[in-house]
Amino acid sequence: MAKIGIIGGSGLYDIEGIKNVRRIIVETPFGRPSDKYITGELGGRQVVFLPRHGVGHRISPSEINYRANIYGMKKLGAERIISLSACGSLKEGLRPLDFVIPDQFVDRTNQARKMTFFEKGIVAHISFARPVCAELAKSVYEAAKKSDVTAHLGGTYINMEGPAFSTRAESELYRKWGMDIIGMTNMAEAKLAREAELCYSTLAAVTDYDCWYESEEAVTVEMVIANLNKNIQNAKNILKNLIPSLSDKRGCACCYALKDAVITDKKRIPKKVKEGLKIIIGKYL
Repeated sequence: MAKIGIIGGSGLYDIEGIKNVRRIIVETPFGRPSDKYITGELGGRQVVFLPRHGVGHRISPSEINYRANIYGMKKLGAERIISLSACGSLKEGLRPLDFVIPDQFVDRTNQARKMTFFEKGIVAHISFARPVCAELAKSVYEAAKKSDVTAHLGGTYINMEGPAFSTRAESELYRKWGMDIIGMTNMAEAKLAREAELCYSTLAAVTDYDCWYESEEAVTVEMVIANLNKNIQNAKNILKNLIPSLSDKRGCACCYALKDAVITDKKRIPKKVKEGLKIIIGKYL
């Protein structure tokens, strides 16, 4: 049975209730993932959990090895990834302690993060018009509603560079662009998950109004952490409702994202690259 991947964000470094726990070190062609993966059973399903910042929050958003993290999920047999993340709100109607399941991303990291597996002799162009798996996102939303929290399905997540928070001018600019929430991590994960033919959905916990909202105090670490801690238990409750609800088989196009994406002549792909990407592109070679 395929496993369900869970990436934990700020404040979420472990998941209670996982049975038959194993902590696994995964080697990848792209270096070391953020931490050991935790595998086991949750809600009657096999899950793989990884804290993106490492246990104890040791890794900055700019330093996360996103490629290794997603590759490790694929290697361990995950087919879906639910990404739990903290975010700031750019809309008054998206209040602190709400949850948002975005369906679009905009990148403002200017290539500061490695967001593709395809380089050094191989080129692939995935379709990314719809960067989130709609089926998985809907399931996340339904689980949130069952958990008695305020959740919003849809919206655009702008991925800024970190680790500092926005200037007010940046925050106002993103609002004029029509962005809904702001974070530092999810764009790279979404791209890499699509390249690895994994379903991906973000469950974003709103911690603050960024710094645009003049009737509120400017965002501080203390504010973020306080709201984050309040939302951690809600996020865990959502997972408890979500995991058992997911079907064993996927019926979405995520499964075939690479079908026509690799454009490099197969004979010209370096052997080392083929070997390293075997779990991702092997069925197409």
